Amino acid sequence: MNKAMNSYDADARPAADERHDVVVVGAGAAGLNAALLLGRARRKVVVIDAGQPRNAPAAHMHGFLSRDGLPPATLLELGRAEIARYGVRLVRGRVEDIDHGFSVRLEGGPVLDARRVLVATGLRDELPDIPGVRERWGKDVLHCPYCHGYEVGDQPLAVLGTHPGAVHQALLLRQWSDDVIFLPHTLDLTAEDRERLEGRGLRIVEGKIDHLVVEGGRLRGIELADGRVLPRTAAFLFPRTVAHDGLLTRLGCAKDDTGWITTDRTGRTSVPGVWAAGNVIDPRAQVVTAAGMGSAAAFAINADLVDEDVRHAVEQHRASAAASR
Repeated sequence: MNKAMNSYDADARPAADERHDVVVVGAGAAGLNAALLLGRARRKVVVIDAGQPRNAPAAHMHGFLSRDGLPPATLLELGRAEIARYGVRLVRGRVEDIDHGFSVRLEGGPVLDARRVLVATGLRDELPDIPGVRERWGKDVLHCPYCHGYEVGDQPLAVLGTHPGAVHQALLLRQWSDDVIFLPHTLDLTAEDRERLEGRGLRIVEGKIDHLVVEGGRLRGIELADGRVLPRTAAFLFPRTVAHDGLLTRLGCAKDDTGWITTDRTGRTSVPGVWAAGNVIDPRAQVVTAAGMGSAAAFAINADLVDEDVRHAVEQHRASAAASR
């Protein structure tokens, strides 16, 4: 791959004495789209990429206008090439810490000086300890009906009751297939849950899940602890999502009652000069949503920088005028 497409500044990391308008931590859709807008605004921007995108296991992404069905890795590759055209520097690495003066420390160095920071570090999916789930995750063990429901439409599907959100997931998934079973597994269903699931046309199958049956590199069924095998071609589950928000937490960014970082509509956190975008603040954000969040953050960050630039210019103008009198 040529330099333009790879676009990582592997041989010349930013020098510690450089001042950057914005350091973007995270190079998924949110981080890259923010960097694109900021680069076009002629801001000096560095993007730090740890190289661990959440959707790496998926072969394709969906619901992104003009990019529907594109492999996630291809989107990121195209994004890296686009930001490089505007002078944005992309560095492979992991940020160890950010202090309140916006010194951004990379593991192994250097320390970057930033006027503003955007954190777009995403989240991780914690999967249930069911044999076969991790191996098939993103292939035929899925999470989002909007992302994958169409591709498995009209197939025999299962929803695994490993999270309280699985009930809503099953009710939603029913519109893609007439053959959906719900496996409570270790989940305690209320009478209302059962009535809603059965009323929606889902079959509830009791019994603890033992493992997924995989043959020929594909999901073929789900085996229960009592030995019953339920033929299925795809399964959905609701993972526990854990935000990669350690940098934001250490900066003192406020959280809501559920433990997620709070921001305004532009991604501005409670700490002045710090923004966040994408899955690190919203576990429901799809790729297209995260890209939009990055765009909104970029507009707000640039406006904030302009305000600061104007204040400094006015101070200098006043000082110059006073000196000339």
